[in-house]
Amino acid sequence: MAEQPAKYHHGVVGYALLPKKQQSFIRDSLVDLCRDRGIDLVRIDQDRPLADQGPFDCVLHKLYGEEWKAQLSEFQRRNPSAAILDSPAAIERLHNRISMLQVVSELRIESETDTFGIPKQIVIYDKETLFDPQAWEFLKYPVIAKPLIADGSAKSHKMSLVFNHEGLNKLKPPIVLQEFVNHGGVIFKVYVVGEYVKCVKRKSLPDVSEEKLKSLEGSLSFSQVSNLTSDERNDDSYYKMMDLEDKEMPPQGFIKDIARGLRSALSLNLFNFDVIRDARIGNRYLVIDINYFPGYAKMPGYEKVLSEFFLDVVGKKEGRGEVVEDSVEGEDLSEGFDSRQVLRGGSGGGCDEMAIRAGTCDEEMRKLVSNNCCSDGEEKENSPMLQV
Repeated sequence: MAEQPAKYHHGVVGYALLPKKQQSFIRDSLVDLCRDRGIDLVRIDQDRPLADQGPFDCVLHKLYGEEWKAQLSEFQRRNPSAAILDSPAAIERLHNRISMLQVVSELRIESETDTFGIPKQIVIYDKETLFDPQAWEFLKYPVIAKPLIADGSAKSHKMSLVFNHEGLNKLKPPIVLQEFVNHGGVIFKVYVVGEYVKCVKRKSLPDVSEEKLKSLEGSLSFSQVSNLTSDERNDDSYYKMMDLEDKEMPPQGFIKDIARGLRSALSLNLFNFDVIRDARIGNRYLVIDINYFPGYAKMPGYEKVLSEFFLDVVGKKEGRGEVVEDSVEGEDLSEGFDSRQVLRGGSGGGCDEMAIRAGTCDEEMRKLVSNNCCSDGEEKENSPMLQV
């Protein structure tokens, strides 16, 4: 049967993604729903200059490098009314695990019952500092060791849970040492698409008691806090017994306030962040990671959410300002896209040594971020396994 043309044609969204990202995100279900709503998704030819392609009302991308940034800049110069999702300058802040979370500490969100923050952490630039117990005496084992650079490459996802001093031997600075906080084996993934916010719960690493810590030695390598590869699964029984249905979700209003605060501070429209509930203080939540343009296909009803978002982006460009009528699982999508968030990068700034030790960022740390095109680093949803 021949395809039925859309009743209205509102615009074209050009996308520039690496093959893995394109395969996971640009699915027929999304393309068809967008077309039904008058939005065409068109692949950008990465072998041709961006400015010579189109016309595009919006450019959706997850590519890096100076050449790509220059192409986006030239496209924006020639097409000043087109939207860029998202600004390379804003995205780059998430490539550094210290500057990434520093923004959380800068948020001011009021709540009578709940608090939030980030785990204690420190940047380690060399082996000498790594093996100097006084350099990071405010941290206690276990700690999570993460590469300082979070550019989406496979290398940036190589993390370790370190149980004692012996476990430091395999680490290669520059790294971030972050306190491991017991959190009931549950991580909350919060997806943000414009002003739409969706929180889901996933299985995570089990708690490590002080008694159990005494019997653990060295370190355990894993890919992501909420994912370990099959050969690293050591305690399947723990996860089979664990029932996520029994785990209480965070207050949704509180989570949405954090999401909107991050979106404004980061000047990003497409990201997710990971939150854990501190087992020591039941109403305290810690943001442990922020990712640009995550695996949205794993989010329930992602096609409707993204198609509404694209329609809203193009609608703001055309000045329609219409209210979206459809919803996802009864959720309100009418707030949609804020055009003020397009191409507004985060600010930088210097800081002294004490500020670095306390977990803040500076220009020198930002220079460590690679400008080369990197692998996609799609997040995975398999449950981690750790025998503790």
